[in-house]
Amino acid sequence: MSEKIFFNNGYSMVNGLRMYYEIYGEGKPLVLIHGGGSTIQTSFAKIIPLLSQKRKIIAMDLQAHGRTDDRNTPLSFQQDADDVAMLLENLQIAKADILGFSNGGQTLIEIALRHPDKINKLVICSSFYNRSAAAPQFWEGFEGRVQFSNMPQVYKDAFLKVNNNQEALLNMFNKDVWRMRMFRGWSDEQIQSIKAPTMIINGNKDVGSTEHTVQLYHLIPDSQLVILPGGHGTYMDEISVYDPKSRSVEYFIPILEEFLDYK
Repeated sequence: MSEKIFFNNGYSMVNGLRMYYEIYGEGKPLVLIHGGGSTIQTSFAKIIPLLSQKRKIIAMDLQAHGRTDDRNTPLSFQQDADDVAMLLENLQIAKADILGFSNGGQTLIEIALRHPDKINKLVICSSFYNRSAAAPQFWEGFEGRVQFSNMPQVYKDAFLKVNNNQEALLNMFNKDVWRMRMFRGWSDEQIQSIKAPTMIINGNKDVGSTEHTVQLYHLIPDSQLVILPGGHGTYMDEISVYDPKSRSVEYFIPILEEFLDYK
């Protein structure tokens, strides 16, 4: 029988927002930041049990997502970055390794720019830093074409499982769409200013192109690049692409742990 993993959860007041968080395991802290339209579980349910065997995992639902409250403001990656930094302060975690998936990767870029003192190492997963990363059709979708009916049902079901409020679900969807519609990204100079050791991970059939991921790798001075087979989050068994026959997590976790543990 495997040893029981420590678990704790709760709410913390961050910048006037009541934010939900979960903590798993013990050891050196690793923060996980979920993607847009998501919750802790939709992005990370399959990898938390593995990572928490050696690490203290801290994950949260960001503003307007899952169990966390909303503000009467649009979503922004800058605000999310400040919220994550404040949560770590409240939890008395001075510094941590941080992994951001999809929009969580864009929040992570803002943490690296706004709160570099909070970071040991960065892991940017299936994310991008400017609009050239994705096909024109991707951006056209946010210009009035994306409807609530287009949101994957697995995301809707996962949200309502933890927050049974249809209005809150629609609010999250609308705010996420608006944020991506307004997305302009960061300059090359801003990305080059990131000093923390960074691993950049992308699927070879991801939303952001492989070429863009290589460009991001060249810009961040102390970075490593990993291109894995599959789509957006396939390598971590993200809920929308989960395939019970896949063994992708079996090679993703060792790659991640080796990077995080290497001195």
